[in-house]
Amino acid sequence: MRSASPAFLTESGWGQVWEHGIRTVIDLTEEGSGALPAQSARPPELTALRLPLNPVDDAEFWGYWGKRLHGTPLYCKPFLDRFPDRTAKVVTAIAHAEPGGVLVHCSAGRDRTGIIALVLLAFAGVAADEIIADHELSHDRLRPLFDRLGWPDQEPLIDEALAQHSTTRVEALSAALDSFHAAAHLRSGGCTDHDLAALRARLLA
Repeated sequence: MRSASPAFLTESGWGQVWEHGIRTVIDLTEEGSGALPAQSARPPELTALRLPLNPVDDAEFWGYWGKRLHGTPLYCKPFLDRFPDRTAKVVTAIAHAEPGGVLVHCSAGRDRTGIIALVLLAFAGVAADEIIADHELSHDRLRPLFDRLGWPDQEPLIDEALAQHSTTRVEALSAALDSFHAAAHLRSGGCTDHDLAALRARLLA
């Protein structure tokens, strides 16, 4: 399950997460990276992993892609091309998580989490247009979160950045998925055949 940050969940909300079958929560954010509250109400029986996805330590990549185009679909393809090890690490954790559901989140649930969702859906054989449609669901649903945090609506900024590169969200995601082979990508990042078999069994159970 991909999600925005569960930081606002109350004890009751976390109880519903548990009742829904979630047993592992994977956080893709860096320590202290956002303006969201700590997840203090998270029950201790949930397994919690922090696996930061953004390559903030790569000055060359982050200095261009991270500061200029992170948050837009144009970031997706260069990230996948350069950092299969990062997606493979997250996917391996999902594949070998304890029985039960796995919730993967970043701050908004669109960009970092969206990349992981794209890889998982592609690996499961979901068609590109359905993967793009899934990603598009995030845009309208994020506005209540932005309102709560007092952040401006990011959609006009994203559309402006894409227009400057003569593309759209759908076109940029289509380019990222064009000729993308999820299993080969994950193997290049360090996933073994055992990891991929475990992932397939979890996704298709």
